[in-house]
Amino acid sequence: MELDTHIQAIQADLAATAGLGDEATSEAARRLSEALTATLHLRLLDLIGEAASEIGAQLDSGRVEVRLAGREPELVVVSEDIPDEGIKLPAGEEYGGRITLRLPETIKAGIEAAAAQEGISANAWLVKTVANTLHARTAKRSRNRMQGYAQG
Repeated sequence: MELDTHIQAIQADLAATAGLGDEATSEAARRLSEALTATLHLRLLDLIGEAASEIGAQLDSGRVEVRLAGREPELVVVSEDIPDEGIKLPAGEEYGGRITLRLPETIKAGIEAAAAQEGISANAWLVKTVANTLHARTAKRSRNRMQGYAQG
């Protein structure tokens, strides 16, 4: 998606409208449109981001991301893998809970590398790792209890 084309079209519309006035008005409009180029670019990116959020909210699974390649945005649909790699959910449970987690880039890169090594998504790897950790904690606690029966 080329934002520069749209920005130039807006600037041309402004110049055409200003052309109805005298030469000083046309020059002022030209200078104003040049000064607004960066602002127009940011506003269009904001608009694209809002559109991506609204579209993503309508998807059953996945989301829409805005990715930048240089100054040019790209809309990408990202499907969210539903992890089922051996994780047993309690009856009636679904993958619907969400947590926003801010990580240092090094930890994020490590998660992505570990997930890629296992051939699963980062989300699936995190769910599996957290579930295994919680299961291990529960199992560790139960080892401290005495279980069984005595015969006399």
